[in-house]
This record gives sequence, structure tokens and C-alpha cells, in this order.
Amino acid sequence: MKADIHPKYKQTSYRCACGAAFEINSTLGGEVKLEICSQCHPQYTGKEKLVDTEGRIERFRKKYKNVGK
Repeated sequence: MKADIHPKYKQTSYRCACGAAFEINSTLGGEVKLEICSQCHPQYTGKEKLVDTEGRIERFRKKYKNVGK
């Protein structure tokens, strides 16, 4: 294996919007801010959140109401 071609790993701090924080080794280093993590993601927590932001369902229905008639 060639020497000095691989990036160096540094201690990286990850912080989620839900308040969870953890540290792992990464090539990024420093601090990374996340919007969602495994502690607040519905797939991992089992708590489903139904959020209809900006009326996406209504826009879809309005757009495709005459299709297939």
C-alpha cells in the first residue's frame, strides 16, 4: 500500500437539531450540524410524524384531479 495517500482521521463532533450529540472519527474534523439523526428519525424511533408542509397533498390532488377520467 502506498504511504501518505489516505486522508487523516480526526475526532468529529456531530450535533443534531433534536439536541443529540455524538463524536466519531471522520476525515471532516471539527463540528457537523445535522437536521435529523437516528434518535429522532421516525424509522428508528417508531413514532410516525405526518407533516403536510405547504399543502403538498392538496397541490398533488389539484394537479392530477382530471388525469384518468
